[in-house]
Amino acid sequence: MTAARLGYLAALPFVTGAALAWWGGGETHALAVRALVAYAAVVASFIGAIHWGLGFAQTAPRASLFLWGVVPPIVAWLSLLAAPAAGLAVDAVLLVTCYLVDRAVYPQQGAERWLPLRMRLTVLAGASCAIAAAAG
Repeated sequence: MTAARLGYLAALPFVTGAALAWWGGGETHALAVRALVAYAAVVASFIGAIHWGLGFAQTAPRASLFLWGVVPPIVAWLSLLAAPAAGLAVDAVLLVTCYLVDRAVYPQQGAERWLPLRMRLTVLAGASCAIAAAAG
């Protein structure tokens, strides 16, 4: 499945960033952590945008799709303003929260078949952020 392959490819920066946060020294560690916070923010924004896409596909969408769709990018933006380890912790919680919301919303929107992939990608991304945050 193309979406799964691309999803796992998109998870590589999470795993790589977490590894470099632990095993990269000095500048490599700092760059890896900053890059991971930024990447997680971009991914969270993408996840929020999916809700806008679901809404745009309907003639009479629920306002909650659009409302929730702006929450991940705003929280992700705040994570960019925090200290890197704190930003990664915020991103880890945000990514898991996005999955939990999607678990409730996707079935209502006919997108439940994507939940297993979303769960696996969320585990990779959220765990990577948490692991990198623990690296300091």
